[in-house]
Amino acid sequence: MLEVQSLTVYRGTLRVVDSASLSVASGTIVGLLGLNGAGKSSLLASIAGDLPGKQGSVFLSGVDVTRRPPWERCQAGLVLVPAGRQLFASMSVSENLLVGGHLLSKAGRSEALELVFDLFPILADRAQQTAGQLSGGQQQMLAIGRGLMARPKILLLDEPSEGLAPVVVEQMFATISRLRDERGLGILLAEQNAGVVDIIDTIVVMQDGLITQSRPVQKADSEGIAHYIFGQ
Repeated sequence: MLEVQSLTVYRGTLRVVDSASLSVASGTIVGLLGLNGAGKSSLLASIAGDLPGKQGSVFLSGVDVTRRPPWERCQAGLVLVPAGRQLFASMSVSENLLVGGHLLSKAGRSEALELVFDLFPILADRAQQTAGQLSGGQQQMLAIGRGLMARPKILLLDEPSEGLAPVVVEQMFATISRLRDERGLGILLAEQNAGVVDIIDTIVVMQDGLITQSRPVQKADSEGIAHYIFGQ
């Protein structure tokens, strides 16, 4: 569904992603793992079109979207949920969600809202509260829900566990697994929480802008990946 070929990205004069290649199939979760500053966020931003690549290509369902702007990639089904949530704090939960579905028809928005509220019932209960009144975990649910409103084929998640309590992280990872298992989404999940290996299908390790490893998850990874990648 998503194919990234030799993507190189600069921030100013600094090369932050160096010839990165990866693929994400429908119904799979690819874990993009590495320390803070490894280049994970820059790679996701470039795939989504927010940060232009200097070289390389991005294909979605076999179509080259490398030169397309972010909104066209979103329309095509490539959706980024950025780090830090980036919600509209003074707007209600419902209003934040509707922002994500602004390209849909009225009927399409209603259907998408129903799907989001089914996945995150607490958001239905808090629909008229402002986003700023939500807990950190609820805000992350809202950020993911807003991304789902765009009806993605590929969902890019940037550090969804950041700043959350361990029990909330566990719930968040379980929800991400549901998106794969029940809705068949392809998910590219950038994380530095080693516990993510329990839900991903493929490990992609990133260090200093380079992809140093890409392979299917193995049973032993649950025990060894934290030390191998994160020195924990």
